[in-house]
Amino acid sequence: MDANEMESQQQKAAGEDDFPLTSTAGLNKFTLLCALLASTNSILLGYGESRFPFVSLPTTTLFLTLKLSKSLDLLMPVSCIGFFFGQIRGLLFEGELLCLFISCADIGVMSGAVLFIKENLKITSVQVEILVGSLNVLSLVGSLASGKTSDYIGRRYTIVLAAATFLVGALLMGFAPSFPLLLAGRIVAGIGVGYSLMIAPLYTAEISPAMKRGFLTSLPEVFIVSGILLGYIVNFSLSGLPQNLNWRLMLGLAAVPAIAIGIGVTAMPESPRWLVMKGRTHEAKRVLIKVSDTVQEAEFRLSEITKAAAMDLGEATSSNHSDWRGQGVWKELLLNPSKPVCRIIIAAIGINFFMQASGNDAVIYYCPEVFKDAGIQDKRQLFGVNVIMGVAKATFVLISAVYLDRFGRRPLLLLGSIGMAVSLAVLGMGSKFLQHSETKPLWAIIVCIIAVCADVSFFSIGLGPITWVYSSEIFPLRLRAQGTGLAISVNRLVSGVMSMTFLTISEKITFGGMFFVLSGIMVVATLFFYFFLPETKNKSLEEVWALFEDKDTTDDDQRGMQMREM
Repeated sequence: MDANEMESQQQKAAGEDDFPLTSTAGLNKFTLLCALLASTNSILLGYGESRFPFVSLPTTTLFLTLKLSKSLDLLMPVSCIGFFFGQIRGLLFEGELLCLFISCADIGVMSGAVLFIKENLKITSVQVEILVGSLNVLSLVGSLASGKTSDYIGRRYTIVLAAATFLVGALLMGFAPSFPLLLAGRIVAGIGVGYSLMIAPLYTAEISPAMKRGFLTSLPEVFIVSGILLGYIVNFSLSGLPQNLNWRLMLGLAAVPAIAIGIGVTAMPESPRWLVMKGRTHEAKRVLIKVSDTVQEAEFRLSEITKAAAMDLGEATSSNHSDWRGQGVWKELLLNPSKPVCRIIIAAIGINFFMQASGNDAVIYYCPEVFKDAGIQDKRQLFGVNVIMGVAKATFVLISAVYLDRFGRRPLLLLGSIGMAVSLAVLGMGSKFLQHSETKPLWAIIVCIIAVCADVSFFSIGLGPITWVYSSEIFPLRLRAQGTGLAISVNRLVSGVMSMTFLTISEKITFGGMFFVLSGIMVVATLFFYFFLPETKNKSLEEVWALFEDKDTTDDDQRGMQMREM
């Protein structure tokens, strides 16, 4: 009797929700290859974050806040992360890598920061500001446009489009003989930023099995961090070359990953979910067979996707929608969203908002100024602190990626946000103590360094990778691309606001006070994550919808029950 019951349960599990969990316990090598190729664009984001041979982020922020706002009555936000962003930090003061820590608080430093580019291309400080500030504006535009584009031409070709913009931008900037062409390259690169930030995690989420989606979709963040470290290495390697050559090579080398993507995309299939939405079910099945371990698993996933697509489009089948190109999505997202869609939008925008409102990038950039005030004047020591932070960031983002599917999104996200709140509070206390201390004790400096490393480590455990994962997996199929693009555009906007206001606020309330504010923001973030973000671990993308539905599903809204029965 017991044996029959066990056999019955096993047979039932083979055809229901337990099937994909057991069958996808391993990591399909072809799926991993596709995820790696899709995430390669993110190397360019991190690579650019560590090297822009024109102006540093602190300098840009100060000039955008003070000069542009006062002289031009214009507030142009600057992104803390992006393509070719912050590359000055390898070339300040005629190529000195160690000068990446020079702060903009001293206006005289600005002349050293832009000395090289001014001498070579004869551009003004205002032109430098426009050059750097244009990135954030265009990355926001790219994020908003990427969803509609990927619904129209497909996920695969959107990856190609993002890579192509990087390639064109890199070549234009590397060979730019004048400011207009340099700015043109920057504009192209900025659009590529927006496209890449959306499409890499989205494509990866749509080809990944539920049991490995967290790891695979966190790869873009791993590549961003890897790109930062790669930028440091390239800076060091090329800094000894003639000044009319080194910065061009640094810019131009970013074209190499873009070319690799162009070649590698020939081996990448289209997203099976996009194919189903277009009525190309047979093609979707072929793709699923490649990215699944067994044909049975592929058929199960196809059945699940087909049912979800049919309900998403309000039809019995999805085979009559070959002409669907994402129309009506913005209206459903912004003008007439259902309650579940509202909850999803709040969750997606919220996690992207807090990712940048945490001030992680600003803390990394501006903490050297705190350490300088504390008495550390040696540039090599400051550089050593940055290397330690970089290693900590890279180490913990890998740890998070590996354990994301085991522990889930919520535990790591809550751990990371609580850890950041505590670390920032400690950093605030240490900064306040050093500010009012005449002796500048070594122990207080060490505490601040540890607090900074802890802050970036907890960010890499939680918000860093999980923001991309969560944003790309919670929207229903029909809304996923454009909804993810909307959320990431908020990410870009808040990034610009944070970088634009960090120094101004810090000058009013001191760095220590600013760190206390950021700590408070992370406390609010922790509460938001706890109450508004359900766990998505081991859920298929089609099952995630049910997590955001009303608990008391009515007769007029049967979608939640249908999704649970799949």
